[in-house]
Amino acid sequence: MESAIPSHLQTARSRHRRVPDDYAPPYPSFVARHKSAVVSVVMAYFGVQYRGEPTAAVAEALAQIGQRFAMESGPAHWDRAQYVDQAGFTNVVSVAYWDDAARFDAWFGGAREAWTGSNAAGGEVGRFIEVLRPHVERYETLFSSLGRPEGVAVLADSMSGEVREHAYWGGMRDRIPLSQTDAMTPVGEPRVVRDGARIRVVAHDNLCLIRSGQDWSDTAAEERKMYLDDVEPVLREGMDFLRDDGGPIGCYANRYMRVVDADGRPTEKSYGQSWWKSLAALERWAESHPTHVRIFGAAMKYLSTLGPNAKLRLYHEVTVAAADEQFFEYLNCHERTGMLNAGEVATNGAD
Repeated sequence: MESAIPSHLQTARSRHRRVPDDYAPPYPSFVARHKSAVVSVVMAYFGVQYRGEPTAAVAEALAQIGQRFAMESGPAHWDRAQYVDQAGFTNVVSVAYWDDAARFDAWFGGAREAWTGSNAAGGEVGRFIEVLRPHVERYETLFSSLGRPEGVAVLADSMSGEVREHAYWGGMRDRIPLSQTDAMTPVGEPRVVRDGARIRVVAHDNLCLIRSGQDWSDTAAEERKMYLDDVEPVLREGMDFLRDDGGPIGCYANRYMRVVDADGRPTEKSYGQSWWKSLAALERWAESHPTHVRIFGAAMKYLSTLGPNAKLRLYHEVTVAAADEQFFEYLNCHERTGMLNAGEVATNGAD
């Protein structure tokens, strides 16, 4: 049994894990392992926002960012997903990953100007950029099975063996290396900075991001029906709650997205992606809010029914980013898009 924290990031703890050293999880889970030379990663979300049917301008924007990703110093991996937000706009989000900050910096200047710069300002679609570039001690991953990495884990050198820190409340925090010595408490409030037509959001220290995914592409007919009829509707209910009413509990924004293929067709993969005031706020929702209690209950019934024969694949990545590891910029987007919504949440108060 391995620790989720790689050996080169382990240190003497001043903050203890939520479980004793002899804890044995009831089922296996795994984490991504980067080479020790990797000191930070980049997670960059490039969004297109529109209402109604997609136009030629939408297609052009999606082609444009795909071409940018293929350029020298582009990402080592990217994927694309879409969802309809609380204002009725479709958002198509292309998420790109780097494990070399210098390569990203060499690429990002031109990409940013092309995406949200003056030439794009008069366009008929909204565009946004949301970037985290955390040090490796500030994020964690978790997978229910081996063989098909997602998100930032595609960049990893390998996957771990079975890890100890999972299947209990608090495991998410215990897998983040910084948690050994730091409470990762948020400091400050989000503020908005206007730059012509562009709007930037300056968040705060220890902002939290989670991407939590589901892949049912390997399931056979009976298991697929069970997931789509019994689990997915409960998951969607919880995701919609965070999207529409998450502010008071500390969720700045939530997207429940369907992954699409190269031609824009929905796949049998989805993920929730949300911005939180703190890891603690995310933990409170996960541990005690009725919407997540129902999600957890539906998932446990599903998994206990199928046992090791379950083919559903689950994963997540959770980041707690320092203030200088964040970048948020929006152009022609409605006021509740992504971290633009954080200003309203901060004004009205968040737990």
